[in-house]
Amino acid sequence: MMDQRKANRVLTMNTLAFTVCFAAWMMNGVLVTFLVNNGLFHWDKAQMGWLIGIPVLTGSIMRLPAGVLTDKYGGRPIYTVLMLISAIPMYLMSMADGYGQFLLGSLGFGLSGASFAIGIAYTSVCFSKERQGTALGIFGVGNAGSALTSMGAPALLRYLTNGGADLERWRVMPKLYAAALVIMAVIFYFTTYPRKIEHHRGAGLSQRLAPLKHGRVWRFGLYYFLVFGGFVALAQWLIPYYVNVYAMTVATAGLMAAIFSLPSGLIRALGGWMSDKFGARAIMYWVLSSCLVGCALLIVPRMDIQSPGEGIMAFANGTVTEAAPDRIAIGDNTYELRGRDTSWSPQREEGMLVLPTSTFWQEPVVEVGDTVMRKQLIAKGITHIYFQANVWIFTALIFIVGIVMGIGKAAVYKHIPDYFPHDVGVVGGIVGVLGGLGGFVCPIIFGYLLRGTGIWTTCWMFFALLAAACLFWMHLVVQRMMREKAPTLMRQMDDRSAHADVSLREYQPVGLEDGDGSADGNGGFVHRTPDTELTESRKD
Repeated sequence: MMDQRKANRVLTMNTLAFTVCFAAWMMNGVLVTFLVNNGLFHWDKAQMGWLIGIPVLTGSIMRLPAGVLTDKYGGRPIYTVLMLISAIPMYLMSMADGYGQFLLGSLGFGLSGASFAIGIAYTSVCFSKERQGTALGIFGVGNAGSALTSMGAPALLRYLTNGGADLERWRVMPKLYAAALVIMAVIFYFTTYPRKIEHHRGAGLSQRLAPLKHGRVWRFGLYYFLVFGGFVALAQWLIPYYVNVYAMTVATAGLMAAIFSLPSGLIRALGGWMSDKFGARAIMYWVLSSCLVGCALLIVPRMDIQSPGEGIMAFANGTVTEAAPDRIAIGDNTYELRGRDTSWSPQREEGMLVLPTSTFWQEPVVEVGDTVMRKQLIAKGITHIYFQANVWIFTALIFIVGIVMGIGKAAVYKHIPDYFPHDVGVVGGIVGVLGGLGGFVCPIIFGYLLRGTGIWTTCWMFFALLAAACLFWMHLVVQRMMREKAPTLMRQMDDRSAHADVSLREYQPVGLEDGDGSADGNGGFVHRTPDTELTESRKD
C-alpha cells in the first residue's frame, strides 16, 4: 500500500484532473446555447440536445475500457494520455463551421468524461479498504467541474467576444479548454506516482464480466442513470432552460445553473458518510422519494391562460330585452352576471407568487332582440389562470433536487463493494457507463419532448416518472425477497399483536436486495445477537 503522503498527493491530483476533465466534458451546454442565441448557427432544440449529449455518450462508453486499461497499466499513464488525446478534438472545435463538424469534435473531446473510471481505479489502489470510501467521496467532488463551466464559461465568452461585438472570437474558448487539459496532463504526470493492481491476472474476460448476469447490476445502473445521468443532463440543460423560460442572458443562466450543479458535486462526500452511517438502502429510499416529489413540484409550467368557466343558461324561452356587462333580461327573468375585475392583473413579476392565481367573469353571448330557448347559453364563463413559476422558488427546488442527486450518487456506489466485493471494477464500470448514458440520452429526450409539446417542464415529468420507476423496482425487490427468504419475519411484521417483545432486527437478511440473485451465494439469513443488532441493521 502506498504511504500516506503519496496517497494524499495522488488523491489531490486525481480530484483536480477530474475537475478539469469534467469542466471540459460539460462545455457544449454553454457553447451551443451561446452560438444559437446569438444567431451564429440555427439549430433546433433536438439538434442542440444531440450536441449537448454526444460528449457524454463518448465519455460514458469509454469508461469501461478506460477502467480496464487502468487496472493493467496504472492510472498515471492512462490519465495523462486521456487528457492529451481529449485536448486534440477540443482544439479542433475552434475550427468547426457546420453541424457535422461540431458532432465529430464533440464526439472526440467527450473522451474526457472517461476520467471518472480512471480516477476511481487509481484512487482505490492507493488507499486501504478502510479509507477507500472517504477517498472516493473526496474524488467525486470533481463533479463540481460542471459548475465551473456553468459559471465561468458564459463570462469567458462575454469577455472574449467583447460583450458580443466580435462574436467570432468564441473560437478562442475551445482552445483555452484544450490548453487546460494539456497543462493538467503535464502537471499530473510529474506530481503523481505509478501504481496498479498487482494481482490482476488469471481471470478470463468471461469470468470478469460474469457479474453482469445479475439483475441487481442493472438496477443499480438505473439508479445511477437517474442520479448521475440526471445531474449531467441538467447541468447543461438548465442553461437554455433559464434563457428561454426566464429570459436570462447566457451568463446569468450559467450562474443560476451552478446553484444546482456546484452543491450537487460537492455533497457527494457527505453522501458517502451518510450511506456508511444509515445504510445505502435507506438513503436510496429517501433519495428516490425526494427526487419524485421535487420533480413533480416542477412539472407545472409557467402559464398565463384563459379557460372556459361556468356559464349561464336561460330558464325559459323568451326575447332578450337587455344585454349589459353585469346583467341580461329575458322576458320577466333577469340574470346577474359576474363582471370582470379590471383591477386584477396577472403581470406581477416583481412579487413572489407561490401558487397559481385566477379570476373568473361572465360575458353575454346574446344581443337585445335575440330569441332564446330554454337551457340555451346566454352568457359564457371565462377563467383566467396565471402561474408565475417564480424563478427563485424554481431555483430553490432544483437546488434541493441537486443535493439529493449528489447524495444518491454516493449511495449507489456504496452498494457495489457490499454486493460485489471482488468485482468492484467491472460492476462499477458498467454502472458508471449506464449513468453516463443517462447524461447523453436525457438531453436528447428533453429536446424531442420540447419540440413535441412546446413545454419546457416536460423534462421534470420525465425525471418524476423515472424516479417512480426506480422506487417501485427497489421496493418490489425488497418486498419479494422478504417474503421469499424470510416468511417468518414477514409474519411477525404482519401480526402486530404477536410476541411484541421479539425484536425483528434479530433477523438480518443477507443479500436482502437480492431479488435479482443471491448476494452471499446462499441467499440465507443470519441471526444477529442483541449487542450487534443496531450496527448490523444499518448495513446493506
